[in-house]
Amino acid sequence: MVKVLIVEDHDMARMGLSVILSKNTDIKIAGMSADGQEGVDMALSLVPDVVIMDIGLPTIDGIEATKKIKLVNPKIKVLMYTSREDEDDIFDSFQAGADGYITKGATSEQTISAVLAVSEGAGWLDPAIAKVVLTNIRRSTAAPQRRGEINYKLGKNLYGLTEREMEVLALIVDGLTNPQIAEKLVITISTTKTHVHSILQKLYVTSRAKAISMAMKEGLV
Repeated sequence: MVKVLIVEDHDMARMGLSVILSKNTDIKIAGMSADGQEGVDMALSLVPDVVIMDIGLPTIDGIEATKKIKLVNPKIKVLMYTSREDEDDIFDSFQAGADGYITKGATSEQTISAVLAVSEGAGWLDPAIAKVVLTNIRRSTAAPQRRGEINYKLGKNLYGLTEREMEVLALIVDGLTNPQIAEKLVITISTTKTHVHSILQKLYVTSRAKAISMAMKEGLV
């Protein structure tokens, strides 16, 4: 069961999220807050698996709230949930320790998938946000890192893939199916699917075949 804390100052958005997430039997709403500092206090007290964090909040904003939560308990996952697609907000959020970023225009299915993904440590990038991230990554490989930018480069990995996602990607390239990958890495099929979904998003492709092509082209494996 994934325990979720919702920190959102708009009543309708907060209640709407609660209704959407409550429909999934793997998710439990641990609490809700409309204030940034209160959200921090609740997160550290309730210790949810995932905090859904708006950016524009009273008292302190969601980025500062994320920093405070991660400083005390980095195991708590934070999913930024906002209508903002500003580049500074995106990278400031990730610098603060956010594990994923989803816009308020996302579908119910995408929102649930995002929560489950970050709870598994797989990360999540909204497709609209992925475009901004990839543009920044490509720019940063050709120029010195600017203040406020994140350096995603880890060896040949320029797409922010985690170590586990790199392992999964290598097995995808080797032609293994999800059940075979799960068996190889000793993880559940559900977790494997979550990693595969995250890989496709981060590479900004829509199929395993395209992921293989991208991995080979970019020298990721």
